Amino acid sequence: MAQVVLIHGIFNYVRGATPHEAALEAAADCRPRLAAGLARAGLAGAVGPDLAMAYYADLLRPDLPDEAQAEEEDDGFEKLTAREREDAAEWLVTAGAPVPEQLQNIGLAPLRQLLGWLVDDREGPMGRRLRDKMVRRLERMMLAMLREVEAYTTWSGRRRLVQERVAQTIRREQPQVIVAHSLGSVVAYETLHAHPDLRVRQLVTLGSPLRLPSLARRLEPGLRAGRGARPAGVEHWTNIADVGDLVAIPPKLSEVFPVDQDEVFDNGLDFHGLGAYLANGLTGLAVVPYLS
Repeated sequence: MAQVVLIHGIFNYVRGATPHEAALEAAADCRPRLAAGLARAGLAGAVGPDLAMAYYADLLRPDLPDEAQAEEEDDGFEKLTAREREDAAEWLVTAGAPVPEQLQNIGLAPLRQLLGWLVDDREGPMGRRLRDKMVRRLERMMLAMLREVEAYTTWSGRRRLVQERVAQTIRREQPQVIVAHSLGSVVAYETLHAHPDLRVRQLVTLGSPLRLPSLARRLEPGLRAGRGARPAGVEHWTNIADVGDLVAIPPKLSEVFPVDQDEVFDNGLDFHGLGAYLANGLTGLAVVPYLS
């Protein structure tokens, strides 16, 4: 059994690997990163604890029976549907991008322009080549998030399949701690609600999009009077967000969800990667007390 179960977010599909192989590979990659976070938290000689990855990325691919095929690569915002454009524009405005005064329909907002404005505002002056690279990187991240959220929340049966896979991993490993990153924090929140028999002493959410308006509207269970509920089996909940993380918008979950501890930090340009979050001392401090 593993002391820690990780639940991954976007960009984690491993082509050519079985789910079991992908989970083992991801866990091996993450172990030294979490060990670094424990070391930064002051645990001398820290080694990565026993951990397992709840892998579900394969279930969000368009290759199950009776599912329409989709392209593997997206050219950019031009590939978005009308509803996805509205979600993307709302996302960018929530992050602080200005809405053009003459705009009558948010779905017609110039997405790349809004994203470029956010980069300029957050990162300050930079060379044209570096700025374009940053904008493209963020665009790809937004596209991946929108695509995987759509798959998880609307493709027939996918939500249930993902939750059952994750619940099976938690039930098998019986961890003290669940660490959920990015879209994985949404999966963790819904899975723990759907399976109240699952017990965990500490839930750590990293770079969580639980407060993104378009995603929060789709949560199961839904918000009540604008508030989320704590899953029955969770004793303590810590949320950690990078101040520049475009996925963790807004960063403080405690304003909507019953989070016990909310931490915001600045990790520079590596603002959303799971490895950077795991290696941060705040993550180590959140995990250490629950390791036997």
